[in-house]
Amino acid sequence: MNENDEDKFKSLLKGVYDFYGKDLSEFALSIWWRGLKRFDFSAVSLAMSRHLMNSDTGQYLPKPADVMRMLGGRTEDRALTAWAKVDKAIRQVGPYLSVAFDDPLIHRVLHDMGGWIGLAQKTEDEWPFVGREFENRYRGFAMRGETPDYPRVLIGIAEAGNARKGLAVDPPTLIGDPARARQVMSGGTEKPLIAFTPSRESTEKLIFVECKAA
Repeated sequence: MNENDEDKFKSLLKGVYDFYGKDLSEFALSIWWRGLKRFDFSAVSLAMSRHLMNSDTGQYLPKPADVMRMLGGRTEDRALTAWAKVDKAIRQVGPYLSVAFDDPLIHRVLHDMGGWIGLAQKTEDEWPFVGREFENRYRGFAMRGETPDYPRVLIGIAEAGNARKGLAVDPPTLIGDPARARQVMSGGTEKPLIAFTPSRESTEKLIFVECKAA
């Protein structure tokens, strides 16, 4: 969702709260919006309807975590799915083409790990450890329910070289759902980002998604 969906989202949520005889505060609305804005409005609306009709839980007012589980599964499942998508893309698309995934967290995590080109420089022996690091970082963002700033595109070798020479660059290859990948691009930033590296201890505690190019 984007800012244009915020009024629709507020109206949907108010209707849900009215259904349960509850008042929707501005604080609750802000928590809901921050937690769910990375999802499509239609998907959020469907998840709300399913909760209301669920014979086991429908008698209770949903919490953001309830809807997020229906939309994206557990954070562990999401991290594994995201890494499977990255793993397949690096093997099939390769490091020369720039890419845009349909998940903004993938962009941020790969940026913090050295970018698309840096990922391709890892050896097969390093790959299992790279996968665990990715999942650990991804899970950390997902558990906090946040979508941090992220690069709009993950730059490949060809684009990096052409940009240095002042040459034209090709559009990125879209990975996953093309419409969502374009949404990710529109919501990304080109400003410098600060990377955060988890401690070795947290990394140690803490890999089939179909990829298609537009």
